[in-house]
Amino acid sequence: MEVVIVPDAAAGGELIAEAMAQLLRRRPDALLGVATGSTPVPIYQALKAKVRSGAVDASRARIAQLDEYVGLPADHPESYRSVLHRQVLEPLGIGMNAFMGPDGTATDVQAACEAYDRALTEAGGVDLQLLGIGTDGHIGFNEPCSSLASRTRIKTLTEQTRIDNARFFGGDVRQVPHHVITQGIGTILEARHLVLLATGENKADAVAATVEGPVAAVCPASALQLHPHATVVVDEAAASKLKLADYFRHTYANKPGWQGI
Repeated sequence: MEVVIVPDAAAGGELIAEAMAQLLRRRPDALLGVATGSTPVPIYQALKAKVRSGAVDASRARIAQLDEYVGLPADHPESYRSVLHRQVLEPLGIGMNAFMGPDGTATDVQAACEAYDRALTEAGGVDLQLLGIGTDGHIGFNEPCSSLASRTRIKTLTEQTRIDNARFFGGDVRQVPHHVITQGIGTILEARHLVLLATGENKADAVAATVEGPVAAVCPASALQLHPHATVVVDEAAASKLKLADYFRHTYANKPGWQGI
């Protein structure tokens, strides 16, 4: 696993945005797996700046959704489809015809999960998947003890996750859905490049378990250790409990060529 320690969230966002830009220069129609929440916002802002400056053209990129609430209409402002339209598609000049996501309003949710899982494969697979991490080590909505071989499926949110997400619903936890569709860990691991960004001291325990702990379902993100091209980008606060932090700093500082990921 490649671990890169950066000074702050903005530096992490810039580094990952440049990796995405490099991919789009090589393959303009790359399938980018995107995540929601506050963590990836610096990535999207940095990529938007590159598009506006003419440093990269993202208009032919394809976008794949990591997860979605069950029961929220697609046009609800807090559906992840709506969030990604505001934060990613519109700023990067990508049309909705290039967007892939699960149907959270489907009558048969299980069938919708299976259909999305197949669609990702039929599209050629995700080229680069962005990930955040929860304080308990979850990725996507794969909570602790999720199967490391799991596929796209419906999951029940823990009460803590609903409380954490209430800030997006005016602070009212009653408005937060109880269920989500999420790519499973097995599905996530099929992406060609996994890039996880973690910032803040509250993520330090989860980052240490992910990078230096055993591969275990109790920390779903630890499955990234099994991937041939996984990059974990963390700020100093999130790296504060890594025993090998100095080694990671030295390795990246002495990486040949430009400091890419």
